[in-house]
Amino acid sequence: MTDNAGKTIILLYIGFAFLYKKVIGMKIIKILNNNVAVTINDKGHETIVMGNGIVFKRKVGDELDPAKVDKTFTLLDKNVSSKFQELLTDIPMEHILLVEQIINYAKIKLGKKLNDNIYVTLPDHISGAIQRYREGSILKNPLLWDVRRFYKDEFEVGLKANQVVEKETGVRFLEDEAAFIALHFINAEINGEISSTYELIRIMQEIADIVRNYFSIVFDENSLYYYRFITHLKFFAQRILNNTHYDDDNEELLDAIKVKHKKAFQCVQKVRAFVLKKYKYDLSNEEMLYLTVHIARITKNL
Repeated sequence: MTDNAGKTIILLYIGFAFLYKKVIGMKIIKILNNNVAVTINDKGHETIVMGNGIVFKRKVGDELDPAKVDKTFTLLDKNVSSKFQELLTDIPMEHILLVEQIINYAKIKLGKKLNDNIYVTLPDHISGAIQRYREGSILKNPLLWDVRRFYKDEFEVGLKANQVVEKETGVRFLEDEAAFIALHFINAEINGEISSTYELIRIMQEIADIVRNYFSIVFDENSLYYYRFITHLKFFAQRILNNTHYDDDNEELLDAIKVKHKKAFQCVQKVRAFVLKKYKYDLSNEEMLYLTVHIARITKNL
């Protein structure tokens, strides 16, 4: 055996021994049911550990059997972790596991950091929806078309969630449910509440309607310019709700833009008047500049 090969085997052995010690050294601090326990990980964080019969005939203070550990969840927010633990005692384990599939898919698809609350709100919603559908109680989503239009990626996650639910439970959700699920991910992206997400979409819809009606157009929702316009509206609507502004230092550039894109700027003036009247939010020069540019792009072929 060469020296390098010997060193590799030793390193692998040390790594395996460390990993084994790390798992087996986790003591039970709380038992939720036969399949779920709460432990403290090596960084001092509460970790929820799942496995078939993992806590059977065990008590607080005992060490876990690493061979029975299937899933671990470490939620750094103690309040969220506490709610998640409560949820685990109320809904079936299979619902938790199928939602984990959906969240993992969403992290890859969206490429965005999600608030830990998603581990509470989404399992609670999907488990309740599965029960509702089995009882024949199906809710229509009034925001279906707006979610589909403004949040295409999140809506695709919702459609994927529908597929996962049908595969794992046999329950077939409608697209309305995909939009409800998408709203949970939108909410997790902006760290807000579902109610503020509804307000966000309403503001986007109102502004888009002003632009569409002013130019009497139908948006090409597959165009790059439309995607950029909608992305701008998302952040613009958030600023309205949070009452925050861009730095107001672009008056000279705005003067040039409103001459170059006269019709787009006139449309922005209508948006400005509407937002000021309804939301008591006045657009800065910077806001008007960017909005004018985006509107000019989506209407350039008129």
